[in-house]
Amino acid sequence: MSADDPQPADVQGAVRRVAQYERVLEITRRLAGSLDLDALLAMTIEAACSVLHCERATIFLYDASANELYCRVGTALEELRFAADRGLAGAAATGRTVVNVPDAYADPRFNPQVDRQTGFRTRNVLTFPLESIDGRLYGVLQALNKAGGPFDSHDEFIARTLAAQVGVALHRHGLLERFAEQQRMKRDLDIARRIQQRQFPRHPPAVAGYDISGWNRPADETGGDCFDFIPLADGRLAVLMADASGHGIGPALVIASARSMIRGLLGATTDLQCIVEHVNRLLAVDLADEGFVTAFFGILDPLRHELHYHACGQGPLLLFDGPRVDRRGASCLPMAVDADVPIGAPQVFEFSPGARLVLLTDGFFEAANAAGELFGEERVTRIVQQFGSASSALLISALRERVREFGGSDHFADDLTAVILRRGDGA
Repeated sequence: MSADDPQPADVQGAVRRVAQYERVLEITRRLAGSLDLDALLAMTIEAACSVLHCERATIFLYDASANELYCRVGTALEELRFAADRGLAGAAATGRTVVNVPDAYADPRFNPQVDRQTGFRTRNVLTFPLESIDGRLYGVLQALNKAGGPFDSHDEFIARTLAAQVGVALHRHGLLERFAEQQRMKRDLDIARRIQQRQFPRHPPAVAGYDISGWNRPADETGGDCFDFIPLADGRLAVLMADASGHGIGPALVIASARSMIRGLLGATTDLQCIVEHVNRLLAVDLADEGFVTAFFGILDPLRHELHYHACGQGPLLLFDGPRVDRRGASCLPMAVDADVPIGAPQVFEFSPGARLVLLTDGFFEAANAAGELFGEERVTRIVQQFGSASSALLISALRERVREFGGSDHFADDLTAVILRRGDGA
């Protein structure tokens, strides 16, 4: 045998290295098939002990919001959590490098407290970061007590190789988890949207001598606007249009609560002032300075052709009576701004034959075009006058189409709600 021939020890070392590489490849395949995080981490622990020939391994996951490392898988360490720059694990995490310590108790970064708690004796430690391809830190893996002596440079190479595969698996798991969460949120929002849409009146109210319609389109899956028509036992009709600040699921819950309160109180009284004051107090407590609700709430008497109402921060209110336009603003503050604000007596709209009341939330008036110009009250007025004899439903269709054309998109920055009441010409 010549001096250049492989020696038995070299051959054995090469065989062990090949076995390690094959084991890493096998682990890579297994990691790619795992969708459960706990199973993935447990598989990683088993793999680390196998390829690094160590007694024990622990994974510390990184909590970016707290800048902490915490133990998810590891014997007797399930509750351990510490700052991400602390100890050997912290050194690997902050330096994004392999930390190889041949004598744990000789390194001041090592914390012997865990050994004292568990009865385990740590001799040597190999700690390495788990990162995604784009450099995002997911945690660190710590291998303890290599059989036969300290970890060497080849172990470091294997550790980096294993860490790269685990990092990819954790990154993939994170993407899948975020996708699943997005799908769950989408399903929940779809359910919320269907529930909210079912709360809107399905058909216009039948009120002799009047043509009444309402329409709503949320900016998101759910919206903070609502409208409602509630027939009363004496033939009158309660009319509600409300707009919670903001849009989305939060305002949708607020507006559903406000609507339910008003409907419930109408079963006990039709005193508008009493109802508005009571709902205002309840909302002020519930929202606690987190928002407010603008609302038009009134009761139409079709025999007297009068609509008594409160406009809580809601305006403009536009009554078209021939060429004359009666423009009114809010009659009191929005609800939930001040629990004890005096509401005052209701105001009144009187309907002469052919008169039309147009109620729109600010999504109409504040719709903007590409130049930042607002749709505004004057455009609304011109459209209503142009469609002077049209039905309420047709007028709403015209308004929403003109707003869509003005903005140049089917997507609106705010919720849109319209309620229109018109007295018949001969009524």
